[in-house]
Amino acid sequence: MLRNLLCVLSVAVWTAVLFPVACLAMLVRLDPGASIWVARRLWAPLLLRVAGARLEVEGLDHVDPGRPVIYASNHQSTLDIPVLFVALPVDLRFVAKEQLRWVPLVGWYLQLAGHVIVDRGNRQRAIASLDRAAGQILRRRISLIAFPEGTRSRDARILPFKHGPFGLALKAGVPVVPVTVEGSARVMPRRSWRITPGVVKVRIGAPVEASRFDADDRAGLARTVREAIVRANLDLGGRGGVREDSRPGPATSSAASML
Repeated sequence: MLRNLLCVLSVAVWTAVLFPVACLAMLVRLDPGASIWVARRLWAPLLLRVAGARLEVEGLDHVDPGRPVIYASNHQSTLDIPVLFVALPVDLRFVAKEQLRWVPLVGWYLQLAGHVIVDRGNRQRAIASLDRAAGQILRRRISLIAFPEGTRSRDARILPFKHGPFGLALKAGVPVVPVTVEGSARVMPRRSWRITPGVVKVRIGAPVEASRFDADDRAGLARTVREAIVRANLDLGGRGGVREDSRPGPATSSAASML
């Protein structure tokens, strides 16, 4: 119970303290990417330490900081965000849902740092956001990270993937790198602040080249990446994935399935 309270307080206080630091870093450097350093080196490590999460990362040889890509990861827990900030040492931006825009400090940070905010309840606006993201990748040569399941898994099994991030990869002509997270759901379960210290494993897979697929074959690219993540998850001791044609759970909006 004490650890849970400490974790909640640490998130609130540390986020409040580092938000102006991130803003100052962006102002001094005139570069939104400076805020990513603050998140990776200061914010995320403390959260993992307080939660008792011991991070093990494999496949860093598949990370090329000089090449923009889209990282596609399964999503087990809120803890995945600091986990991936630490595990992926590149200039990246998250693809985040619209609801986070209105969260104090967090929403402000996402907008100022140039993360991609997608309104999954409005197909037209969501597509426009992803189109702008494609231009951002090509113009600024940054990488994006997305959770194609569209929500955190209820039982740590990998859900069917939405196609939006893969259409973005095809449009921008960049590879998709499969990223598998296993263990974060045991440390911090979905919709819970019950903290149980443990190991969180991250495996970064080989890039899947978008050029292997037709320009409109989002489904084929999504299937290939999901299969790689499911295999890696099983290899790491996880539960694998549900059938690809399974219906999404109620936490995922119907509009999101169109992306």
